Amino acid sequence: MVDDERLVADVVARHGGAPSQLLQVLIEIQEAIGWLPPAVLTRVARGLKLSRARVEGVAGFYSFLHNEPVGRYRILFSDNITDRMLGAPALMDALCSKLWLEPGKLAQDGLVSVDTTSCTGMCDQGPALLVNGRAITRVDHQRVNQIAELVRQERPVSDWPAEFFQVEDNIRRRDALLAADFVPGSALAAAIARGRDGWVEEMRLSNLRGRGGAGFTTAVKWMACRDAAGADKVVVCNADEGEPGTFKDRVLLTSFADRVFEGMALAAWATGATTGLLYLRGEYRYLLEPLRAVLARRREAGLLGAGILGEQGFDFDIDIHLGAGAYVCGEETALLESLEGKRGTPRIRPPFPVTHGYLGRPTVVNNVETLAKTTLIALEGGAAFAATGTAQSTGTKLLSISGDCAFPGIYEYPFGVSIEQVLEDCGASDTQAVQVGGASGVTVASYEFHRRIAFEDVPTAGAFMVFDSSRDPFEMARNFVHFFAHESCGFCTPCRVGTALLKGYMDKLAHGHGAKMDLADIEWIDRLLKNASHCGLGSSAPNPVIDGLVKFRPAYERRLKSLEFEPAFDLDAALAEARRMTGRDDAAAHLDSGEHTR
Repeated sequence: MVDDERLVADVVARHGGAPSQLLQVLIEIQEAIGWLPPAVLTRVARGLKLSRARVEGVAGFYSFLHNEPVGRYRILFSDNITDRMLGAPALMDALCSKLWLEPGKLAQDGLVSVDTTSCTGMCDQGPALLVNGRAITRVDHQRVNQIAELVRQERPVSDWPAEFFQVEDNIRRRDALLAADFVPGSALAAAIARGRDGWVEEMRLSNLRGRGGAGFTTAVKWMACRDAAGADKVVVCNADEGEPGTFKDRVLLTSFADRVFEGMALAAWATGATTGLLYLRGEYRYLLEPLRAVLARRREAGLLGAGILGEQGFDFDIDIHLGAGAYVCGEETALLESLEGKRGTPRIRPPFPVTHGYLGRPTVVNNVETLAKTTLIALEGGAAFAATGTAQSTGTKLLSISGDCAFPGIYEYPFGVSIEQVLEDCGASDTQAVQVGGASGVTVASYEFHRRIAFEDVPTAGAFMVFDSSRDPFEMARNFVHFFAHESCGFCTPCRVGTALLKGYMDKLAHGHGAKMDLADIEWIDRLLKNASHCGLGSSAPNPVIDGLVKFRPAYERRLKSLEFEPAFDLDAALAEARRMTGRDDAAAHLDSGEHTR
């Protein structure tokens, strides 16, 4: 039996009693006792000197935090579209049947609960699930039988077969980043040799744009932070890879962590930052200890800490913060709110993070891939980097390819590669559509496969989901709509209500009750969400549906209810029929009696 009061006191003390550590405190306590009872929340509030409402608000915001008991074995099946295509719903039903359990419910003895979660970042080796936060890949019926037996035996998850938890990189095509050998510290030494201004100039020449989706020029962001008032600057690595179909950052953090951390240090050299924070999505909790080991090794080598590589005044270190299941935290200001121990609600801008970011300090927020790419620029120079790709999209791009193809995995291409070329390389055939950029991205139909992956044509954060002609474009879009309705933070009414309405309309169509007016209403909701949402989640939520209506409209129209309207009631004809049947002139009285039939 865990002493909750002692546990809370120890965890709070370990995190320095800082209110900004609230989320980390809650995660650590829940890992120890399984959920967050009301009394525990009260003790946390007292220990961090926060209001009880603030603590409960944070605990209720994140899907991986539980204010009610869950199973000692908490099993969550990935509900991403590609996992569904691989049979995840049937596997989940099979497991529930073997455990005599209703999906979404807690077993009466508290042993196990089985439910769904959003994309787990294992799309190249699904179906996948999480058990007590650990990813299990390539789930099939044999594995389901084994899991059910292990749960019934109450075997600790740490004793489950190691092959269950094997996560492959599946790197299928290597280019500048993935193919090059890298010696930790080499990029830093090259940047230090150029001086801070010289290093920023190389970044400017490279025209590197953010690889997280927005495509903002990295050098401009760094210079804005460098020039912002205040000496205590921060570099944040956004590793909250929650976009359905995206898993490239998982691979970089697994096998190229030195490049990522070195990229953070390169950003610190340019901006003068002293603090680094990596925000790791909760689904990648299994990477936390390996990443901390890389950080420890870098500190021992003089690549983190005070006087990096002997450079006086170059003091920079990195800490890792865990997320807890909130897609919206991929938006940089929502991520900063979460880092500060709050609900992940996007901020109103301006002010921008480069001047008022983490705890009000000037902050650079960059994606995992963006930071890794900076090591190439440090070693080869900005001009050499810009020589690859296109004028507006320099360098290479990592694509996370999944779905109906023979070889799912990670592919690195120079920007400007055609969708047709990518499909050929990954072994896709009879392809009907590709969802580029995840749920919030672009649906590309077969007649558009000549288009190219680039910011000026088809931009992407990395997801590349392939759908052949056996797939239903309507169901693809419906899955994405359910995802957005679930992941809306609820802050603004247009998104909170609009995504729920959109989900309702798509479900209505799916059940055969839709009308043509519903399609017009969907287009109206699209305009509302795009013009009135607080952040990009709401404005992009209708994208897959609107693309579907434009490019695959028959898939929607065949779900419209065929309404056979009865003819309007003709009183004169009814009176004539009544006179004929009764031979009476008081036919009106006969009609009023209710004895007539239409």
